[in-house]
Amino acid sequence: MRIVTLMENTPGSEGCAFGHGLSLFIETDRSRILMDAGPDDSFADNAALLGVDLASVDACVLSHGHYDHAGGLLRFAALAPHAPIYLQRAAALDYYADDPGNLHYIGIDKAIAALPSARLLDGDADIGRGSRLLSGVRGRRLLFAGNARLKQLVGGKLVADAFAHEQALAVEEGGRRFLFSGCSHLGIVNWMERFREAYGCWPDAAVGGFHFMRPAPYDAGEEAVIRQTARELAATGTLFITGHCTGQDAFALMAEVMGSRLKALHSGAVFSL
Repeated sequence: MRIVTLMENTPGSEGCAFGHGLSLFIETDRSRILMDAGPDDSFADNAALLGVDLASVDACVLSHGHYDHAGGLLRFAALAPHAPIYLQRAAALDYYADDPGNLHYIGIDKAIAALPSARLLDGDADIGRGSRLLSGVRGRRLLFAGNARLKQLVGGKLVADAFAHEQALAVEEGGRRFLFSGCSHLGIVNWMERFREAYGCWPDAAVGGFHFMRPAPYDAGEEAVIRQTARELAATGTLFITGHCTGQDAFALMAEVMGSRLKALHSGAVFSL
């Protein structure tokens, strides 16, 4: 399996744009999948620079309904109109970030859900060629406090986002299994449990963000959540490759516990699993 990081927060390959967002090109022995499309069209420019033909993509997966993962989807749809775009139906609803003095919309462009290639889901889905979409995480352990600022507009009122719009991609190849989790707003430990519930084992590798990023220093409780998450992830034996919303400070804390079981994503980076 070959992974090309088409967009991530930190610089990697020379000449590639980078910024707050995530986009991964996943090439297996049976399919080519685009997971997320970053905050804007830059992911497509990076794809061209890195030799990735987006028109060859078989399917696209939107991990959840936030702009920093969906900003380039309209451009993708123009480049690969044949490729279905899978998103949970709830991903097209209205989502906001409620920061002090700055309430702002962070949802997706409404035109995405109206695309002929859009496939609106209400739960898990087998998308073929060894790939499956998982949803319906029940666990709520080790949730990060930073999620409290994220809201959903329901009946004209802002309420806490329950992240019903979040889904993860599971891929099987050569007898091995992999998890791609976007931002893991529902907690990476809970997504890991959801994967084990579906497959009866831990994934060989998991790729995506952990949503521990925040502008201020962590308080003692937040740091404890990060460290306990790292301990539980290390115990699975899975290789974790993370970036975007994980945050560099959280990565450093987790690396103290996880060592070589934790690796970093960078925009333009290409790696094999």
